[in-house]
Formats: sequence, structure tokens, C-alpha cells
Amino acid sequence: MSVLDHLEPRGVFRFFEELCAIPHGSTHTKAISDWCVAFAEARGLEHWQDAANNVVIIGKATPGYENAETIILQGHLDMVCEKAADCEKDMTREGLDLAIDGDYVYAKGTTLGGDDGIAVAMALAILDDASIPHPRIEAVFTTDEEIGMVGAEAMDMSPLKGRKLLNIDSEVEGILTVSCAGGNTSLCTLPVSRAAFTGTALSVTVDGLRGGHSGVEIDKGRANASVLCGRVLWEIGRKTDMRLVSVAGGLKDNAIPAAATAQVVVADEQAARAAASDLEKALQNEFRVTDPAVRVTVQAAKNTETPMDEDSTARAVCVLTCMPNGIQTMSADIAGLVQTSLNLGVLNTRSDCLQASFCVRSSVATEKEMLKNRLVCLMEQLGGTVTFAGDYPAWEYKADSALRELMTAVFREQYGRDPKIEAIHAGLECGLFSGKLPGLDCVSIGPDMHDIHTPRERLSIASTQRVWKYVLEVLKRSK
Repeated sequence: MSVLDHLEPRGVFRFFEELCAIPHGSTHTKAISDWCVAFAEARGLEHWQDAANNVVIIGKATPGYENAETIILQGHLDMVCEKAADCEKDMTREGLDLAIDGDYVYAKGTTLGGDDGIAVAMALAILDDASIPHPRIEAVFTTDEEIGMVGAEAMDMSPLKGRKLLNIDSEVEGILTVSCAGGNTSLCTLPVSRAAFTGTALSVTVDGLRGGHSGVEIDKGRANASVLCGRVLWEIGRKTDMRLVSVAGGLKDNAIPAAATAQVVVADEQAARAAASDLEKALQNEFRVTDPAVRVTVQAAKNTETPMDEDSTARAVCVLTCMPNGIQTMSADIAGLVQTSLNLGVLNTRSDCLQASFCVRSSVATEKEMLKNRLVCLMEQLGGTVTFAGDYPAWEYKADSALRELMTAVFREQYGRDPKIEAIHAGLECGLFSGKLPGLDCVSIGPDMHDIHTPRERLSIASTQRVWKYVLEVLKRSK
């Protein structure tokens, strides 16, 4: 039974509900990519699909727009798959359970994927409705944006004719995003050795945190569970002899971890518990505003693996306590804009190594390189290595943007006020498109979404309606 069929605009919410029924987490996009192809084939629309599952669908210009410049409508097919601790859904095999709460659409127990399913739904609704006036449209749906814009990086964009791109991958209505940070994924690998150690096995968990997007929410001061777990381990190690068995936190590079767990073996259980309890009180005070529900839990554990030796434990705890994390510099040009940051997104342990994956971001290329070099320097001193992947360029501000001027004028008419023109401290595919399509004019917009990349994610219905009306008017005025 449909949940969203009564919502307006019906075409948008119909396609959004259809795509939510298809599992489409990053690296699992073949099914939703094929769904887009089937949409095009059923309507006789020109289209192509590449080996990375990127899809382009062409909508011919409607009467009167034959000589207008082509508009690229762009969004990504993949979503961040996070779920609540008590949710048993297999997001690689099962669709989402949609629900409505007042003005919001959400998914029960999981992320919603409004980032960026709403872009796909809007573009398909435009292509599906012959009554909507528009220039030639190139609807471009990329894959694996959430894990480093892999699809856009792999895509051959030379067949695209458009040089005006409307990216629908922003989460705050009323903001025209016109620049973004570049970034990469930096994987730090620390080799470890293991040796028998006699003591009490304990499981140490830091959770109750809000988490969030490591770009747009890095300025909110929210705690990183993996970093806090490192602090707990350091305090325990100061009070009693300790060996680390394993530590894990976070699922996505671009999400601030909301929980992390370490297994340790300690010589003095009571000292370890006391140290954790004392730090919990300190953390609850430090993060009383941003993460008031933070907690540190210590439980008895069954030791199933030989712990790391003393040297490896010390080096692993050093990684967690000394590696840079969070905001590094703020922009001197744009008030309130984070210029450079990094986030310890995924932390895990193998039998022979500890791995910490960072999402590095900066709107200044040299500062991004500085952070890469800093990670390399620290890891080399600890006997580890760093590998880099998914490097993408910053999207630089375009002073003479005709698209921005048109969208500003339309916004002013529809909303009765000026939009905010902003840069964003997060990766948008506009940077890669700009690098591959010389002279490209880009603007990014989107409806209000809250708590993206978390199970609390929700999409505003009323905002979606207004943004839809706004997009249609921009297309109508693009003669």
C-alpha cells in the first residue's frame, strides 16, 4: 500500500516512493540504475548507462524552447544506509518503510535517502510530464557520491551538451549554494602485533551521540564517538595495565560516528571501571549542549582473540588520541564557513592492523594537501601508512553566473525575499562536473531535510512543494 500517494506534487512523491522501495546504498546501485533505464525505455527517451551505473536521460525541448540552452538536472542515486540500534532491516536487500509525521516524510528505523532521492524523483517527474515547459534536459544521475563521488569521477561527460547545471543535492531551502570544498578519503593503517596477557576482558562503549554529516554539521561541535573512545582507553591505560583487543566505530567516512566500542584486557577491573566512570562525567559536562545523552558503558566480555602487545596498544591508543579531527581552520573570506576539516569516520581492527578512515575537506587545495601530509607524518612516526582515494576538486565561486542571477530573480519573485548565496563545507559533484565541462555554470539547491545520514533523517513536504514550484519556474524562464 502506498504511503505517499496523496501528497503533492504527486509525480515527485510517486517516484520517490518507488525508488525508496529499491535498496540503493552506496556500492549497491545497479538495481536503482536499471530502474532509471527502464523509466527511460518505457517513455522512448534517449538515455545511456555506463559501467559505473551512472545514468543520463535526455528530455527534448518542449515547443518554444528549441533554441534555449540545455539544462543539466543532476543528483545521485546512492544513499547513506544507517539504522537505529534496534532496527533489524537488511538495507542491502530490503526497501525502506516510509511514514509521515505532520509535515515530514521519514523512514522507520533507518535513514530516508532524501539525500539524494528527492533529486532523482524531481527530475523523473519533470521528464514524465509533457505539460511542463523546459529547454532540452540532460538528467544526470550519478552513483556512489556518498563514498567519494566515485560515479562522477568515473563518468565520461563529453557527450553532455549542457553548460548550465542545476544540482538538487542541498538540504536547506532558500540557500543557493555556489561553491564547495574539495576532499578525499585518507585511510590510515597501523600494523599491530599480538601477545598473550593475563587479565579481565571488558567491553567499553561510547554511545548516545547525535552524529551527523561530517561536512555540513562539523561546525556544530558534536562529539566523535571514536575519538572519545580513544580518550576512554587513554584514561584506563593510565590507571591500570591494559591491552587493546579491538576497537570499532562508525560506518561511513562522511558521517560523524555516534557510537564506538573497544574490547580490552585489564589488570585491575575496578580501576578500569572507575576511570571510565570519571571520564563519562567529564564528557557529559563537556558535551552537555551538543551531545547531552553521551554515555560510557563498561561490561564484562569474553575474550576470543589474543590482545595486542604493549607497544601495539600504545601506538593504537596514540592514533585515537593524537590524530587530528574536526575543524582545522575557518574561512577568513566568508564568515562562519569552515575552510578545512577532517573526520574520523570509520574505525576498525583486524588481526594484524588497526585502520582509521578520515574524510578530509578543504576549499583551499594547499590546506587539503597539508592535512594529507600531516596524517602521513604522524603515521610514519607510529610505523603506519596512509593511502588516499576519491580525491575530488573544490568547486570555485563563479563571479559571472547567469544561472545564479536567474535563480535569484525567480526566488525573489516567489518568496518575496532574497535567497542566501553560500559556499558549503561539503563535497558536491559540481566540482567534478566543473572540472570536466569547461565553462560550466552551477547552482545547488534542495528542500529542507533534517538529520541526514542518521536514522532521524526527515524530509519536509511543504518545502518540497515550494522547491518543486521554484524549479519549474526556473525551467520555464530558461529561454
